Amino acid sequence: MELQSVFTELGILYEEIIHPPVYTVEQVRNLQLNIAGSGCKNLFLTDHHQNYLLVVLEEDKQADLKKIAAAAGTKRLSFASDEALLKILGLLPGGVSPFGLIHDQEKRVGLVLDESLAGKRLLFHPNVNTKTIAVWYEDLIRFVEYTGHRYVLI
Repeated sequence: MELQSVFTELGILYEEIIHPPVYTVEQVRNLQLNIAGSGCKNLFLTDHHQNYLLVVLEEDKQADLKKIAAAAGTKRLSFASDEALLKILGLLPGGVSPFGLIHDQEKRVGLVLDESLAGKRLLFHPNVNTKTIAVWYEDLIRFVEYTGHRYVLI
């Protein structure tokens, strides 16, 4: 399923720019992109039972893995492997975003959103690290609900 066709179906308006490949928040900052919005940090995590979480925070925030684990009802979290990222979300490192949930047909991934994102225009990669898109938080929530994934706010 193509991301842009889902956006069209849901009436989600977005702005998109193309840029050189980036793999970290720092590399994105160095590009000085001409697109308005709050940059996001996306972490693909797992626990020892192979439960997966995608955590979305503002780019300047530090992830409190203990707090995230408690909110998700698990104990200990670590970064999931690149192989799991590709297999479950169909994404490569550097392209991680909540829009990868479109590929998780088995609903294996839970989403954890920082509550400070609410009401903001957010910047994400649209499943590739050579583009950045801006969408409103409310549209992100509509997309997540469309995919049928569960989410929690922290």
